[in-house]
Amino acid sequence: MTSAELTRAEGGVELVVVSLQIPLGVFCLVAALAGALVGSFLNVCIYRLPRGMSVRRPARSFCPECQQTIPWFHNIPVLSWLLLQGRCAACGRPIVVRYVLVELLTAVLFACAAWKVGAHQPWLLLPHATLIGLLIVATFVDFEHLIIPDEITWGGVAAGAVFAFLLPELHGAAGRLMSLGCALLGAGVGYGLLWAVVELGRLVFGRRKFEFASPVEARWTRTNDTAVLVVDGELLEWSELFPRGTENVVMEVVSGSVDGAPVGQGTACWSFEMLELSGRKLDLNATDQVRLQVSSVVLPREVMGFGDVKFLAAIGAFTGWKAVFFTVMAASTAGAIFGVVSLLLGKREWSTKIPFGPYLALGAALWLAAGRELWDAYWGLLLPS
Repeated sequence: MTSAELTRAEGGVELVVVSLQIPLGVFCLVAALAGALVGSFLNVCIYRLPRGMSVRRPARSFCPECQQTIPWFHNIPVLSWLLLQGRCAACGRPIVVRYVLVELLTAVLFACAAWKVGAHQPWLLLPHATLIGLLIVATFVDFEHLIIPDEITWGGVAAGAVFAFLLPELHGAAGRLMSLGCALLGAGVGYGLLWAVVELGRLVFGRRKFEFASPVEARWTRTNDTAVLVVDGELLEWSELFPRGTENVVMEVVSGSVDGAPVGQGTACWSFEMLELSGRKLDLNATDQVRLQVSSVVLPREVMGFGDVKFLAAIGAFTGWKAVFFTVMAASTAGAIFGVVSLLLGKREWSTKIPFGPYLALGAALWLAAGRELWDAYWGLLLPS
């Protein structure tokens, strides 16, 4: 069904604008089907990006267990997983339930976005759907690997800027350049806000000290180019303790050994590649194992990673500076609630890391759903006219 309306240009020329009116229910259904298909591609991104693999080659999906290429008729979103009862047709091993969850989640969120933008401006679904895809990939990758790939963060900033220029309605701007400025401002505010939080947090909370009533074992082990540190049974990836490369780990040593050679009491100061202990400097690249009995450990700490900083910049490029503040407040609230519940349930260990990216994604999704309305309502209560 179409409708036509007359408009008058500045030069006095009458133009007929024809717009296609799509029933909202049909629009949402098409968006959901498209979302399921896109969700299948998002699963490829979730698996390959953190492993440094190309999302284009190999072009066909494959089973992570047996490496067999999956034929198209076994790769139909949601339906194939159900018909195959969640197992690979080639090797019979279980397919991670995350695959069907991502497809269903993407379908639902695309349908919700279509309902939100309305059938009268269907082109606005494209930037919203793109942002939703970025949020989903970032969430699942951060949960599993505690990173957010640059393809999602800096790629998201670039995509948000391009969409803002092409579709000024995305930011409610009067022109393309103004809309692009809104996107760049949102990205800048997002990056700057969390960058300040990271730097301030490092100054205030940059070190964690753990003291033990009786000495516990700290065991550092190198295998080829990777190393791990196990303190009182808690495993810590060595590289994750040195995200900037300038951090130090300090231990008060009671006794121990380095590659079997005994060492005495003293202070052990670790850098990423060096250990200072009992007046000696040991090259960790030439050391296989260090076993120490320690009475205290001081670990470096970042309040959040720089992936979160860049991720909020990407969110800001799509949604603007107001959404940046809304996203941070919503994410912080959700994170605080989860932290309190975890503590009450006794699920938080002293070495546990909680990714912040999924909370930022939740805050951005809430903004897409009803953020502007909530923002206006909040300021209406705070500053009544």
